[in-house]
Amino acid sequence: MLGVLVEKAKTTPENYPLSLNAIKNACNQKNNRSPLMQVEEDQVDAVLESLRKIGAVSEIQGSGRVDKYRHLAYDWLGVEKVELAVMAELLLRGAQTVGELRGRAARMEPIKDMGELRPVLDSLQAKGLLVFLTPEGRGAMVTHTLYQEREMEKVRREAANSAPTTDAPPRETAAVVSRPPAATPATPPIVPSDSDVARLREEVASMRRELVDARAEFESTSGELRRELDELNRQLGN
Repeated sequence: MLGVLVEKAKTTPENYPLSLNAIKNACNQKNNRSPLMQVEEDQVDAVLESLRKIGAVSEIQGSGRVDKYRHLAYDWLGVEKVELAVMAELLLRGAQTVGELRGRAARMEPIKDMGELRPVLDSLQAKGLLVFLTPEGRGAMVTHTLYQEREMEKVRREAANSAPTTDAPPRETAAVVSRPPAATPATPPIVPSDSDVARLREEVASMRRELVDARAEFESTSGELRRELDELNRQLGN
């Protein structure tokens, strides 16, 4: 719910701070959430009270005597604007590749490419707020460190299970080359080593992750261009 408050403060500031009912609806929305939730007001109220006690959220008096809530995440986490956008996306969607994270966090704060994201990740990692779940690089998966211990263990297991395997290759992968004609001295059969196969699998997995990252960047850039075009058409009266 902290991620929800940060998200709405950045994307719809005109509707912020949020009432209890607004927070519930934001938690239950279908986009930009993983996993999807279906929470009730009493559950939201209990979590907000916990966040208030640890100094992450404050309660204020809204219009019409409706209590509203605002986050205190900048001071509570000790982060800057772009760092908070990254943390919010990790809170909303959990573990993800750095490419996916860049595209999603860019809807809250401008992050034009991976070169701009990298120092943000380094800073959050140095503050103990972010951890790499797979080897660092363009296809790496990251998540926040605000999980409880058992939850973090589960996240690490899931990331390990999704990583490319290094088991011995299947029988058909290790097939030898055909024997040359009888007139030519037979050459020794070539069997790829386990390390060669593991390396090739890792390269393929890395290429797949890069494709996912590139697609996320493309979708983010396309969305930004569409929004700019819509705004231009609006200004022109089209």
